[in-house]
Amino acid sequence: MNAHLPADPADPSDPLAAFAALRTPEGAALLAELRDHDPAQELATATRLRRTHSAGLVSAALGQARLRQRAVAKFGAADAYRMFFTPNGVEQATRTSVAAYRAERFAGLGVRSVADLCCGIGGDAIALARAGISVLAVDRDPLTAEVARANAAALGLKDLVEVRRADVTEIDTSGYDAVFVDPARRGGRGRIFDPEAYSPPLSWATEAALRAPRAALKIAPGVPHEAIGPQAEAEWISDGGDVKEAVLWFGEGFTAGRFRATLLPSRATLTADAPLPAPPVGPVGRYLYEPDGAVIRAHLVAAVVERCGGRLVDETIAYVTNDELYVSDRTTAYEITDRLPFNMKKLKALLRERRVGVLTVKKRGSAVEPEELRRKMRLQGPHAATVFLTRVAGAPTMLIGQPVKRP
Repeated sequence: MNAHLPADPADPSDPLAAFAALRTPEGAALLAELRDHDPAQELATATRLRRTHSAGLVSAALGQARLRQRAVAKFGAADAYRMFFTPNGVEQATRTSVAAYRAERFAGLGVRSVADLCCGIGGDAIALARAGISVLAVDRDPLTAEVARANAAALGLKDLVEVRRADVTEIDTSGYDAVFVDPARRGGRGRIFDPEAYSPPLSWATEAALRAPRAALKIAPGVPHEAIGPQAEAEWISDGGDVKEAVLWFGEGFTAGRFRATLLPSRATLTADAPLPAPPVGPVGRYLYEPDGAVIRAHLVAAVVERCGGRLVDETIAYVTNDELYVSDRTTAYEITDRLPFNMKKLKALLRERRVGVLTVKKRGSAVEPEELRRKMRLQGPHAATVFLTRVAGAPTMLIGQPVKRP
């Protein structure tokens, strides 16, 4: 360290001290300077900054700058560059659009106070507060709780968000209109797929939800349907076509046993209050439909089949087909021009004949890797196409077509 610099306030061995140093005027100025820094130039940047700042503070600021850049995708630049993050917090935080949607569902039912258990860095608490809801945000990790408190203050919401460091299993939620639980779904070895291995387990979270007037539990979208109890309304949420989460809703205003898919930003929904009958299966028609991932996760493909008057191309594949165009936010439509048995040489010849230089590869029920297929096709030409590698009536099949432009 430069001999003219004071003792390092950002002790790397003390995460709370390092975080406190970032909130000093010197730390804030350093973070502002690093807002648009290039990670590829980080070594040179660190060397330069250590001439005027302590090594610990520079290291903490560079780490926080990296996290803020990653967080922009979830929180938007306006919030991300005012907030603070931990590595796990960025990974597990809810995307702002999804958190806002959930908060609005609560607010629409007259909820005015929520106990946010396992609050993380405070993303959901922020969305609830912005919906006018008073929030008790609880997390047992000291650094995470400090980060959540700092984020509420940074966004002007500290009067609506009380942050408490505690074990969520010891919190009395009886005075709140609703409970929100977001169990940790990552461990030392990565993602946790068993809901009973969440922290806290799904069974505990469900019991806490059933004691509250209303509640929401955030869970992984791949949760087995048999793990969902009969008391919950289960909702799968996608944003921009990507499935983000599943939520179990409990209490007044929600329908126990209902399965629901919600698509953001359009907020199109699809619901079923009972298991749907198996949809018909038939030949490929003029149009092929790819249901949104939330629809597939919610097991509501049969509802799409019914609405479009179509059929599945195979009883095990979530591709829907019919002969007349069906326009819906819940599906992406393609006009099919060719159907071929799976054969690489025939596909290559067809693409060469059509002068296809840009190929989108989609697959369901096929082991072929899209990048490998594109490489073997040696694409050349001014046109674009989409190929579906799938099964039709049990047989490996290639369907070629184009996306239908929405009116």
